[in-house]
Amino acid sequence: MDLRHLRYFVAVAEERHFGRAAERLHMAQPPLSQQIRQLEAELGVDLLHRTTRRVDLTAAGRAYLKRARAILAEVDDAARLARRVAAGAVGHLTIGCVGSATYSLLPALSRRLSLELPGVDFSFRGEMLAPDQVEALRTGAIDVALLRPPVADLSLTVRTLRRDRLVVAVPADHPLAKRSRLRAHDLADADLIMHSADRRSVMYSVVLRLLHDAGVEPHVRHEVGETSTLVTLVAGGLGVAVVPEPATALTLEGVVYLPLAGPTARVELALAHRADRSEPHLTRTVEVIETMV
Repeated sequence: MDLRHLRYFVAVAEERHFGRAAERLHMAQPPLSQQIRQLEAELGVDLLHRTTRRVDLTAAGRAYLKRARAILAEVDDAARLARRVAAGAVGHLTIGCVGSATYSLLPALSRRLSLELPGVDFSFRGEMLAPDQVEALRTGAIDVALLRPPVADLSLTVRTLRRDRLVVAVPADHPLAKRSRLRAHDLADADLIMHSADRRSVMYSVVLRLLHDAGVEPHVRHEVGETSTLVTLVAGGLGVAVVPEPATALTLEGVVYLPLAGPTARVELALAHRADRSEPHLTRTVEVIETMV
């Protein structure tokens, strides 16, 4: 069935007049009348009673009008949905966040995405280490990752967003807490709390390299998987920890954060997604994140 015939019929049925319907449709009256005749011939029923002054619906026409309107409404809804999908305004995405971004960036990001892309259903997974995020991107468990490079997987597109300073989380009653800033060699005698080596944490490698370059042999007292647990143990007086500056959003009683001096005392935050993904809603989400960071 030609959808144009449905639109022509609905216009005539609603106007009850071929001339007014033709004007509404921006076409001449004779072609419109011919199109309605063709529709009736295809259906094998009369839809209209025609007089010189007006047009009335037959019983078949009244039934057909109800269904025609419903069909056209569905078609129009489908067209609107297609345009919204093409514009990146509809879809579902799961975003995975490294620990420090979970606290510092995720609250504002979730609000911003809800405002700018209200038709996209977002879910979030926080406290993810980079290796877990890379695997989740591969399997489709997450669609976008905010992680710490390096990322060696060539199937992923990785864009550096910023370079975060490193700070030292110190128990408030620790001797180092009296300092205004620290250098890596100041940690030579300190008990360290670090992200887990077993889970291939990027921060574990970053901190070890930083201490090694300063000639410090680390005294690792605890290894943990989550940044929140790491800072909680610092609050408990079990040691000090080197963390990205955004982790200072975790304001626990008993913890102070001190700047860590040195040109290498930084760590990158990057955005990653599968290179074969180019859906409009994913592209728009990436653009929103990049404007925020």
